[in-house]
Amino acid sequence: MTEENKSVKNFPNLLPKLRFKGFEGSWTSIKIENIAPLQRGFDLPSQNIVNGNIPIVYSNGILKFHNESKCTAPGLITGRSGTIGKFTFLEEGAYWPHNTSLWVTNFFDNDPKFIYYLYHTINIENFSTGSGVPTLNRNNVHNQICNIPPVNEQKKISSFFTSIDNRISTQKKIIEQLETLIKGVGYKLFNKKIRFKNTDLSEFPCWESKKGNEVFSNISNKNHNSELPILAITQEHGAIPRDFIDFQISVTDKSVESYKIVEKGDFIISLRSFQGGIEYSEYNGICSPAYIILRNKTEVNSYFYKYYFKSESYIKQLNKKLEGIRDGKMISYAYFSDINLPLPSLNEQNKITNFLSSIQGKIEMEKQILEKLKLQKKFLLANLFV
Repeated sequence: MTEENKSVKNFPNLLPKLRFKGFEGSWTSIKIENIAPLQRGFDLPSQNIVNGNIPIVYSNGILKFHNESKCTAPGLITGRSGTIGKFTFLEEGAYWPHNTSLWVTNFFDNDPKFIYYLYHTINIENFSTGSGVPTLNRNNVHNQICNIPPVNEQKKISSFFTSIDNRISTQKKIIEQLETLIKGVGYKLFNKKIRFKNTDLSEFPCWESKKGNEVFSNISNKNHNSELPILAITQEHGAIPRDFIDFQISVTDKSVESYKIVEKGDFIISLRSFQGGIEYSEYNGICSPAYIILRNKTEVNSYFYKYYFKSESYIKQLNKKLEGIRDGKMISYAYFSDINLPLPSLNEQNKITNFLSSIQGKIEMEKQILEKLKLQKKFLLANLFV
């Protein structure tokens, strides 16, 4: 034991809540600087990068490749400034840790992959300083006391978490493939490259084309019901009661008097919505007068347009309409009104909606599985480490 490590001790009761069979004895308490110390990465201005096969690891991962290296794997890199809390682990090969990152200079005969997971347990972002662009203070990280088992138990733990990460990676690929599928099929359906048929195999009638204001009205009914929930409008959740999600907004009783009433099945446009982001509401509620409320004038399947408004076909039309506008592509009802919307027969709308909903349902189910895997990993990180 080195002179600076005299404070390192083995405590009889220093054990994780969960432990693999066959391992005994207590874990060792030791400072990070004597387990896996960090060092600032190396300067490499963009103009000096020469295209090659050596990964350059920035604060948020591998972004570019160079023809020279500074280090050899195994490598563990985290953000020094900007993105803090993200870790990149390299199993093999040479790499260049960028000056926006910190890299582990010595694993001291510990299992490198175990150290990668150990670093996930210490909430490293709490060691950052600065109110503008946060910077990680590696000296404070080095003073953090961590607990580690013998290397054979380290390998068992890292192998276990690697299998979980592989499963999470596979789950993400499943979701990506399904999202690619629904996007590709949606493109073909909305551009009539593929068509459904009636149950008797007869052809559906040709699609009509209507202006936006022929299909949807601009609703501006003011709020007179204090019991209606305030809706948050997000790309991730659509229009959803703000109490359902972590959405902070300051609203007074007086301000909601000017809010607009939203009915289930309405569409909501933000005046500065990204790429024409028209969000569908599954709820009755109220929303800020800054939003445009669309309600169908004729009998349609609202879900048909829920998918269409997210399609490449619609977004391309809208962006073409907004070209040259200087106000940040502000969307108005007038712009929306002048866009041509497809209007298939209601039966064909239903067919398209049911098909796309079956894929979307599968995507949502796979996303739930992914979240459960992430929660499982979080629980195990908390209980397989001390």
